[in-house]
Amino acid sequence: MSKFYYNEEQDSYDAIVVGTGISGGWAAKELCENGLKTLVLERGRMVKHRDDYETANLDAWDFPLRGQTSIAEKKKQLKQSRTGYTTNAASKMWFVNDLEHPYNEVKRFDWMRGYHLGGRSLQWGRHSYRWSDIDFTANLREGIAVDWPVRYKDIAPWYDKVESYIGVSGENLGLPQLPDGQFEPMMDLNCVEQHVREKVAENFDGRVMTAGRVAHINSDKQFDGDGRTRCQFRNRCIRGCPFGAYFSSLSSTLPAAEATGNMTLRPDSIVHEVMYDPDTKRATGVKVIDRLTKETFEFKAKVIFLCASAIASSSILMQSKSDRFPNGMGNDSDQLGRNIMDHHLKVGANGKFDGFEDKYYKGRKPNGIYVPRFRNLGGASDRKEYKRGFGYQGGAGRGDWQQAVAELSYGKDLKDAMLKPGGWTFGMGGFGEVLPYQDNRFTLDYDKKDQWGLPTATFDAELRENELEMRKDMKQSAFDMLQKAGLRDVETFDEPGALGLGIHEMGTARMGRNRKTSVVDGNNALHDVPNVYVTDGAFMTSASCVNPSLTYMAFTARAANHAASELKKGNI
Repeated sequence: MSKFYYNEEQDSYDAIVVGTGISGGWAAKELCENGLKTLVLERGRMVKHRDDYETANLDAWDFPLRGQTSIAEKKKQLKQSRTGYTTNAASKMWFVNDLEHPYNEVKRFDWMRGYHLGGRSLQWGRHSYRWSDIDFTANLREGIAVDWPVRYKDIAPWYDKVESYIGVSGENLGLPQLPDGQFEPMMDLNCVEQHVREKVAENFDGRVMTAGRVAHINSDKQFDGDGRTRCQFRNRCIRGCPFGAYFSSLSSTLPAAEATGNMTLRPDSIVHEVMYDPDTKRATGVKVIDRLTKETFEFKAKVIFLCASAIASSSILMQSKSDRFPNGMGNDSDQLGRNIMDHHLKVGANGKFDGFEDKYYKGRKPNGIYVPRFRNLGGASDRKEYKRGFGYQGGAGRGDWQQAVAELSYGKDLKDAMLKPGGWTFGMGGFGEVLPYQDNRFTLDYDKKDQWGLPTATFDAELRENELEMRKDMKQSAFDMLQKAGLRDVETFDEPGALGLGIHEMGTARMGRNRKTSVVDGNNALHDVPNVYVTDGAFMTSASCVNPSLTYMAFTARAANHAASELKKGNI
């Protein structure tokens, strides 16, 4: 990933991809493999797989403050540090400086950003779940927002393609709400997780506990990419995986695009506008500001893919104004920036388990358990208090030496206690669906500009009654399951926080059948500018309750192949 930089003599390409994360990597791979000369633009710095994972092999004692972020450093990430994600020195380098990249809040919004090659594919939690038709038809059934113009059968082949390529470990369950997939061997549950799984099955009809489906290689199968190999169970994933065991665009899709010889990569390139030709009614290229020099450039292309993240891609479209699009490109519907969704979390229960004191494990799993949605699926599962549903993530582990300190042991007793693992604990937290609300939105403030002279985002979005009612059930259901599983001292928790905390922001340029009520069509192309595609979280029409990255990848692969086909036919 080192030799592809901008050639000043070339300013025109077949395709331009904006962003290099989960979606951008897939767009680059598919477009390049279809023979398109593709310029890939990243607003952040260059990162080389392995070479630039500077903390990947460090232990706590290798850091000042044993890995905690200093007060001075926290001041650079005040908004992001309130989530807890940036308080660890081992991973804070993947999150931007809030002072250099400001945004505004009418209501609190936790916008987690990583501006570097590979984007948040280096930071993501890697849980990978398919949607079902229960998700794709929910808006239509309930009269909420607009209907998805696609169904599961349209996306299923692309889920197959993506899973087979990236490597997803998991278990096929035969559940209509969570379709089976092309999986690597499931990561084993530990003894307490297996016990709770069995007790949940015994005591609750319709509830299933499995291992989290995660994008980690868990076999000796050979995967394309930069020397990818199986998971080493270090659980230092967020630092960057030198083994390429978890999927990232840096270790997988970008090397594949590079291998074609069709990719030109330019980091430090801030795209802020898509250019439009009113005669052809097509986009002609993008305007770029160099992050370091602040020079401006224009690059031309026949096809443009916006994969910069939900907020960033919609911001680019909002700034792409012309006589034809005075409110932003593709915004005749006034839906750009609206319908912000995320997943609400940090609600559930935990407790202690007596038993299995003779069991311990070497290594650190990068995942735990997953309980698929079991509410509002028909019959006894339906609830009148709220719509949609939730799943759970969590797991079991043994306590640590801090318990010995709490007991105020001294001398030999303290030494013995520190050498023995503590008791087992089990916790589970819900991930719930957030409905699309038109007035959950962001706008651009042209009076408050960043250092590149670009407007900053202002967020005005919050959880509503449906989500708050759902949280009551998320908390109680977790409590019930742990009690039935025989845990003691079971306690519930509920910390609503704010939107953005799930790092699954989506919905700001939604997909739909009607150009009057949506921004992109069923192929992810702008209704009114068919050579501009949006394939990151911005296009989402509803949120489901599962982690969305697998769905972004499937839609991106589908859209890139559609674009390549349309281009070859001369339609765009």
